[in-house]
Amino acid sequence: MPQDPSERRVVVTGPPRRVRRTSGYYRPRTEIDEQTTLGHTYVRSLMRSQLRAAFTVFAVLALLIAPLPLLFAALPDAHQLEWLILGFGLYAPLVLLARWYVRRAERNERDFVRLVEDQDR
Repeated sequence: MPQDPSERRVVVTGPPRRVRRTSGYYRPRTEIDEQTTLGHTYVRSLMRSQLRAAFTVFAVLALLIAPLPLLFAALPDAHQLEWLILGFGLYAPLVLLARWYVRRAERNERDFVRLVEDQDR
């Protein structure tokens, strides 16, 4: 049965207009927004990493500041030295700790966003 050239079908290829999602496909953003168990796990992992960074800063800060009363008790008449230690000796470590914490928190959030957006694709 020969086909007439005027009745020939033309196949057009191109990107599909609609992409059907399979039933096994999930989006982490949706999971987080709908507060499902998986979304809760994602958020909990972010919060755990942020809390770990905060406890690290707190531990370093405690180790840095806790011995100061003993040091000041050992130096009874050195008020100027105490103020120098508090003013100059602690300022730089506090700034460095704060900077480290902010950078770590931003990196945790950036990693979380990358995790969520990579799985969205």
